Amino acid sequence: MTTATLTRRQRRRVTLAGQYTLFVIAIAFIALTADWAALRLNFARSEVARDLFPEIITTALKNTVIYTLTGFGFGAALGLLLALMRLSSVPPYRWFAKVYVEIFRGLPALIIFIFIGTGIPLAFPGAKFPPGGTTGKVAFALGLVAAAYMAETFRAGIQAVPKGQVEAARSLGMSSTRAMRSIVIPQAFRIIIPPLTNELVLLFKDSSLVFLLGVQLQEKELAKFGRDMAGSKANATPLLVAALCYLLITIPLGFLVRRLEARNAKSR
Repeated sequence: MTTATLTRRQRRRVTLAGQYTLFVIAIAFIALTADWAALRLNFARSEVARDLFPEIITTALKNTVIYTLTGFGFGAALGLLLALMRLSSVPPYRWFAKVYVEIFRGLPALIIFIFIGTGIPLAFPGAKFPPGGTTGKVAFALGLVAAAYMAETFRAGIQAVPKGQVEAARSLGMSSTRAMRSIVIPQAFRIIIPPLTNELVLLFKDSSLVFLLGVQLQEKELAKFGRDMAGSKANATPLLVAALCYLLITIPLGFLVRRLEARNAKSR
């Protein structure tokens, strides 16, 4: 039987079977040719991994979570303000918000961290800005970047709320500000929770740039802690353990995003 005489379903089954076969062959080739002993010696030494605890949890992971949440909070507040400015009827507000979004979406987070760590102290010597030490600097740097993305997310969510909701609120005597605060924004938040959770995952990984600020021992996050321990132990096992700690947070968040997206899709 030639492929020309096969039905569409049969051709699809043959194609899938070929893809699965190639996948199994590739996995088997990697498994049989890889030097697992060398990988274990360099990336999975149990005695090195044991030496990382409990500091990798009580210091590195804790700091990573704190940096992420503070950056997310600042970014969400600034992003909402920028979204409202983009939707404002006042042209200068719209121009400022648009310029901000375009600039900070176009700049790498690395550049922002370098500017916060070195540019601000040079421009304002002796000034303690932003306040809060390393945590304040990280929240400011992550928030500046996140706000540019969150602003567009908030704007899309606000615009997705039916205009009839606002018109009904105004007909009941509500001012436009109160209608926005009481009617539109709460509904917009329900719409944009999944993309905001995705932004939280991205910020969790971007917190690895904290090392650019010159942190001390008790201020290290996962990536910095893993790199330093890998250097002191002359072994890459700390990097693997740090990566697993990242996955400990990002995988549940990714699962949460999928559940929220599925629930939103079902409610429409």
